[in-house]
Order: sequence, then structure tokens, then C-alpha cells
Amino acid sequence: MVGHPHPKGTPPCPHPPHPRLVHELPHAPPRSVRLARLHTRRRLTLWNWPGDIEDAVLVTSELVANAVRHGKVPGHEVWLRGAVDEETTVLTIDVSDPVHAFPVVRQAPGDENGRGLLVVAGLTESLDWFLRGDIGKTVRVQLAVGPRTN
Repeated sequence: MVGHPHPKGTPPCPHPPHPRLVHELPHAPPRSVRLARLHTRRRLTLWNWPGDIEDAVLVTSELVANAVRHGKVPGHEVWLRGAVDEETTVLTIDVSDPVHAFPVVRQAPGDENGRGLLVVAGLTESLDWFLRGDIGKTVRVQLAVGPRTN
């Protein structure tokens, strides 16, 4: 599901359980995407996550690339956070940036912008976003172990 801000009075998306991967990408230089991929692959391998690690790395790469490209605000960082639910093994990846706008998903052939989110939506169980209380937004995806249901 591609999300939108939650209606007034509705709580924002809850934090995923047991955060085990948190990575700050200061000033979000383009090399942050490569570092996010390396960090995600290494961490999921160390955790012995039984899901498709390469899918998780690709999803992380696309989300961080979007945040680096579209979420630049001087004095603010891009954040990457990952957590694995110890009961269901569902992986939750959050990428936060200081911009309130959600990128537009484009499906037009030949359109170079917005296609990464189509890839993300195809690889994940859910794609959502919510505004952060202080500044910006968080894009959240969940990857399950086994066949996708979307």
C-alpha cells in the first residue's frame, strides 16, 4: 500500500519491534546509498535473516537513493532503520528524511523518475509512509520471508 499522512487523531505508524539496525546517513552524500547497501547486507547476514537479503538490499538502496535525491535539507540527515520481528521474521525498513512530500510513483513507459518505487512495491509486502512529528517523513516497507502476497 502506498501511504499518505494519517488523518488527524490517528496515531502514526507504530515503531517496529526490536530495532536492531539503525544507521544515520549524515548529510546524505551519494555514497550513502552504497554504504546503506553494505550495512544492510552485512547486518542481515549476521542476523541470519531467512528472507531474500538481495531483495532487502535493493529495496534499501532505492529508498535511500530517493531520500538522498529528494530529501536534502541543510542541517538534517537521512536515517535508515531496520528491525526484524523475532516471532514472524518480518523485516521492517524505515528511511526518514526531512521533506514532507512523498515521491510520486510513475508508471508511464519511458519515465525515468518514480520507477524505483514500483520496484520497491513489487518486492515488499507493504509500502507506506507517514509524517514525523518534528520534521519530514518516514517511508516504511515490510519484507516477509517466503512468497509475497501482493
